[in-house]
Amino acid sequence: MPKATSRRPPPSSSRTEPPPAGEPPVPDPQEAAREAGLRYVSDTRPGIARRRAGRGWSYRGPDGALLRDAKALARIRALAIPPAWTDVWISPVVAGHLQATGRDARGRKQYRYHPRWRHVRDEAKYDRTIAFAEALPAIRRRVAADMGLRGLPRNKVLATVVRLLEISFIRVGNAEYARDNSSFGLTTMRDRHATFDGSEVSFRFRGKSGRDHRVSIRDRRLATIVRRCKELPGQELFQYIDEDGAVQDVTSTDVNEYLRQVTGETFTAKDFRTWAGTVLAAQALRALEETSTDTDRELRSNVVRAVEQVAQSLGNTPTVCRQCYVHPAIIEAYLDGAMVRSARERADERLDSPERRAGSATDD
Repeated sequence: MPKATSRRPPPSSSRTEPPPAGEPPVPDPQEAAREAGLRYVSDTRPGIARRRAGRGWSYRGPDGALLRDAKALARIRALAIPPAWTDVWISPVVAGHLQATGRDARGRKQYRYHPRWRHVRDEAKYDRTIAFAEALPAIRRRVAADMGLRGLPRNKVLATVVRLLEISFIRVGNAEYARDNSSFGLTTMRDRHATFDGSEVSFRFRGKSGRDHRVSIRDRRLATIVRRCKELPGQELFQYIDEDGAVQDVTSTDVNEYLRQVTGETFTAKDFRTWAGTVLAAQALRALEETSTDTDRELRSNVVRAVEQVAQSLGNTPTVCRQCYVHPAIIEAYLDGAMVRSARERADERLDSPERRAGSATDD
């Protein structure tokens, strides 16, 4: 007899606006802004407004007066705010950590930050990557234990999703993207996205930016759990059976709560992609180093090639991959000829496993 199903209401779309998706929180942002010689500002306060004027734009200050100052206008032009943005807010403070916000054509909030704030934010991101690497052994132990639980309780299914986050490089998923763009991640996949061949589970789905993904993983226990999830009532792939015997969908919030519970830290599913990008880059650079003549030109060319390989694995553009997912210390060490062997060996240990047979984005 099938279990009763119970669906939780979708999360409300009304929330405090966060920094761009995937960006780490900066501890004590006001103090961090001061240390960077900036002033912490908010777009909830009056700012400079952009208005259409013929084929161009005019700008009005917080007091409504037309902005004519040449330096102020040059600063605004340098921000390169896209014409399609609406509800544009521009910081009246030249040294504001946040320089501009607006809504893109799809209504998503976008941000322009001061270059010095981006540096602070990037340092926080990569410090976090190191801390995440130190927490990985504990995460793996807990995941292995929870995947061995009987039935399909919440922690077993969440552990399975976390395991997939690490070895498949698939994004965690976002309900809004699934609803509005028909693009999927692990927690938003449907039953139709998973197929099985013995101990192998394959995922085929459309991801962020409309890229088609095909990922196959050979792991008997993992494939068994995913198959059992697929057999539950409903279209969603990853579901669990709660204490009352009702079937519940897994959400990205559930996954992040699980990670916080396991580590006692604020790690999220996105930290897996930053970590993966870093170790994949280390592995790619090591392979290229073995055939390199160590000229400056060839080293820089190898960095480009390595980033392209990582981008293919993560399903990003090379630009986004280098800016968001590869620790700059890896590239700097490689260019300096001082790549640490122990770090490369750890990358090999992490990535040279038989579990992951394929996992690249394709454009077919």
